[in-house]
Amino acid sequence: MDWKKEAKEWISALLMAVVFGVILTQFIIVSAVVPTGSMENTIQPGDRIIGWRLNYLFSDPERGDIVIFKYPDDEKKLYVKRVLGLPGDTLEVKSGMVYINNQPLDEPYIKEPPFEDGGPWTVPEESYFMMGDNRNHSHDSRFWQNTFVAEDKILGKVIFRYWPSIEWLA
Repeated sequence: MDWKKEAKEWISALLMAVVFGVILTQFIIVSAVVPTGSMENTIQPGDRIIGWRLNYLFSDPERGDIVIFKYPDDEKKLYVKRVLGLPGDTLEVKSGMVYINNQPLDEPYIKEPPFEDGGPWTVPEESYFMMGDNRNHSHDSRFWQNTFVAEDKILGKVIFRYWPSIEWLA
């Protein structure tokens, strides 16, 4: 085989890999690094996670889903939080409990109950209210200037952690 033919094959394979990578990351998965302890004990600081972009193509986010989204106060940043409030819900934090539509929410995944009371917040249509699992150390919907995450800013549902260990989260 001459060197020109071999070079064409290598270039062709490399271009196909690049195209596949672009399609994969733009339309199928989204990757994020969790920089803080806001999702402890579910996700640790420094964990690298993968979200499935196609998850919400035919269904809406559900309460309890962990999602990757564009931070409403600075869309250049990606955040990872848990969906708590769905469109039309009213949320309130009272005496260490989250209440949704006046019903206490069972949350076995939280690190500790929230210290501060807050709300009520009523979630607008096509928007969601997000909170971290480490409630007392989470910069989430309770504190943002733009309280709610628009549905079209949710990039994907977190499905697994790939660093420092592999673990399914969905």
